[in-house]
Amino acid sequence: MVSRGSKIVVGTMVVLGAAVMGFQALSGGDLFRTATNSVSRSLCGAAFISQVDPDRIFREEQLPNMRSIGWAVHYHVDREQREVRTTVLGAFGARAVYRPGLGCLLVHGGDAVPDVAGLGDGSDTDGTSVADPMGPNVVEPNDPAIRQAFDIAFSEPDVKNPRLTKGIVVLHDGKLIGERYAPGYGPQTPIWGHSLTKSVTNALVGILVRQGKLHMDPRIDQLLRMDSGLPFDETGGPLNPMSRMFFLENDMARFAAGQPLAHPAGSTWAYSNLGYVLLSRMAMDAAGARDAVAAERFVRSELFAPLGMRHAVIETDVAGTPVGSSHVYASTRDFARFGQLYLDDGVVDGQRILPEGWVGYSHSQTLDTGYGAGFWTNLVDKGSVPVWDAPWELPGLPRDTYFARGAFGQYIVIVPSERLVVARLGISVNGGTGIAEVVAKIIAALHSPQESRSQARL
Repeated sequence: MVSRGSKIVVGTMVVLGAAVMGFQALSGGDLFRTATNSVSRSLCGAAFISQVDPDRIFREEQLPNMRSIGWAVHYHVDREQREVRTTVLGAFGARAVYRPGLGCLLVHGGDAVPDVAGLGDGSDTDGTSVADPMGPNVVEPNDPAIRQAFDIAFSEPDVKNPRLTKGIVVLHDGKLIGERYAPGYGPQTPIWGHSLTKSVTNALVGILVRQGKLHMDPRIDQLLRMDSGLPFDETGGPLNPMSRMFFLENDMARFAAGQPLAHPAGSTWAYSNLGYVLLSRMAMDAAGARDAVAAERFVRSELFAPLGMRHAVIETDVAGTPVGSSHVYASTRDFARFGQLYLDDGVVDGQRILPEGWVGYSHSQTLDTGYGAGFWTNLVDKGSVPVWDAPWELPGLPRDTYFARGAFGQYIVIVPSERLVVARLGISVNGGTGIAEVVAKIIAALHSPQESRSQARL
């Protein structure tokens, strides 16, 4: 005899199945394809780049945003083929393929995976592994006040909206004075940086300007500052321009270039993933990097390798354009090293990476906002970011603070007056991170008497 509960479940599945088929017929199923592509891409990165448990990442990162259909989502991680396939009730199939040295690639429909022979698994420019000068072991802070700040970072004051901090690294005067990681993560674990990638794109543009291969003009300036006239592209529900670009397009830059302007150029600030993908394509064109392998080699040789970002990769779309809005994976140490580059005015080991004045330009105010040109600033202490209803600033931190910020609570906080860089990575889907409080407590600890602190050179 079939129970009443089983009848309800079966009936629900039949109704949902009919709805899925009807939705597919009416709209092409873009909503469900967006969901399955999101799952495939995320879990591919977890399994093959970060090398953490993809089931855990699904629960922590994907499921909170798709609970209404989560039970109908099925994914398969194929370790032999190094790919992830996802469906909803057997339909709307999505496939993400790991390519050594290039990260994961969404492959739509029956499209073939572009040939990328010649780039290995290693994390330096030639695909070889290089030792981390900070050493392989976690550097515990000697200062109990900094340990208490870490306790806050990893605490869970709201269990319904967990912080899920995965890594935190603190550099002071260019030295590693402390770090901590969640179980399963460590100093060599690449983590998805989301929109920290926009600050990386800022650096790539700066490098090309220094090299004389790219010249600043109003268009590039406006794209960096997000006042180019492109729309605020994270609005309008799950099928907004950002999600369409990320999950439904093979050539993201072409899609972005075809979007109509919503405002006169230079008049209105609007958060723009579209603009940073366009910048990425413009940068690679200037560098002569026409495909994914050439692009990755340029980024590694000109930025990642000089900084010692030994676990970093920037993913591309099918057309070979690096997704300069959001698709860098790097270890928490790597992201901290990136912040140190800006704290040191674009110079590393005596080598100038960024043009003189570029760092100041990058955190100079855009219009009346708290945004600069690839970084957020602490210059505005009132009002909020449009649409998101989030503060522009990190409250309680010095006015000269500026920071890279990404979805799910990714931060690189730079405080020049304190010679401080704090990188925090995690999966804070719906809750806060406590990052402002954590950095404030670290600053207070630096001003308290302390006989010694654990220090490791970059």
